[in-house]
Amino acid sequence: MTLTHPLTVSPPTGAQRLLAASGPGLDAHLRTHGPLPHVGPGIIDEIGLAGVEGRGGAGFPLARKLDAVSSRTRRGGRGAPIVIANGAEGEPASRKDAVLLERAPHLVLDGIVVAAQAIGATEAVVATSARLADRVRQALAERTDGRRGTGTDGQRGTGTDPVAIEVRALPHTSYVAGQATALASAVVGGRGLPEDRVVRLADRGPSGRPTLVSNVETLAQAALVARYGAAWARSVGSASAPGTRLVTVSDVTDPGGAVVLETAGGAPTWQLLGASRLAAADPRRTRAVLVGGWGGTWVPAAALDATFDVDGLAPWGAAPGAGVLAVLDDRTCPVGVTAGLATALAGASAGRCGPCVNGLPRIADVVADLASGRRAGDLAGEVRRVAALVDGRGACHHPDGVARMVRTALDVFHDDVQAHLRGACLVGGRK
Repeated sequence: MTLTHPLTVSPPTGAQRLLAASGPGLDAHLRTHGPLPHVGPGIIDEIGLAGVEGRGGAGFPLARKLDAVSSRTRRGGRGAPIVIANGAEGEPASRKDAVLLERAPHLVLDGIVVAAQAIGATEAVVATSARLADRVRQALAERTDGRRGTGTDGQRGTGTDPVAIEVRALPHTSYVAGQATALASAVVGGRGLPEDRVVRLADRGPSGRPTLVSNVETLAQAALVARYGAAWARSVGSASAPGTRLVTVSDVTDPGGAVVLETAGGAPTWQLLGASRLAAADPRRTRAVLVGGWGGTWVPAAALDATFDVDGLAPWGAAPGAGVLAVLDDRTCPVGVTAGLATALAGASAGRCGPCVNGLPRIADVVADLASGRRAGDLAGEVRRVAALVDGRGACHHPDGVARMVRTALDVFHDDVQAHLRGACLVGGRK
């Protein structure tokens, strides 16, 4: 697809794209990005060329999702397709979706329109927390004001969006509530629990409708591509991580103090930590970083030269995931932190399969014993044994993340683990 519509504003330059507007209102949005042009199914090819991948954790290419739902619709799915914008952000270490919805809600809404036009949908839902739902509703109200409408035909003030967008405030945004099938269930009044990992939403969404569930940042990226094209999108970032992305950097012991950055894809990890200006991210004190989220991968300080993309992190067995960097410094016991995370993640499961009902609590209990210095045989070996049993066997991917997190902790913090097995702690002395 070649984009031929005239631009009414100059495209943003540098790494500030998603957060380029001077404020969250419609006027600031239009001054920065101009009106959203009408797009058709050909936008799927442009999004594919731009390399837009999912920013909710899995990194699945958006173009492939759009094509799957569009194909299912053409084959005669049960009912018209629907778009669900995932702003649940149940990942405790992530704040980027909240920042995006607070600072650039109109870019997200534009992305919903783009996705809907790509698959032929006329309905969409923004699913998010109760706190953010009002902010999105305010943005929708601005767009439906006939005097200040966004338009989709290149003209400002032409009315409402061609998609009926509803905001759904989720009753809770637990860790697993943001999983795609769980979110689709919650939107239609279900329990909001993950379905079996083999369920394809293109074939079985709410009431059997072909369904696109996409993270709000992913959709905002699509809105930029619709305006400026794939070549512009790739003008920053690396070949394997084109464009920009939002990254949440925090002290692993204080997620509430997180900093959200917009950065070019493929930036060195140490550069992101430095830009956060967090005390825990001081390179002289950083021991390790939990990459991707609580169910992510521990990497040692030696990995900080790696670029923050799939290629750079692959040698360390990590991936950007939801764009999370949770830093552990040399004043904090890593075994104790890992025990706390394992306990929280075990409690956050849906409790619908054996790995979650039995495996995760067992992992949490054993890591807690290890952290306390309790001598009860080969605790580290028991953690590895149970992690191997749950890995790949859950109804969703939640157990896999817990297994990965604790397994990499045993490797990265080997000396600390051995000290705890002896009843000592390298950070705090005797247990």
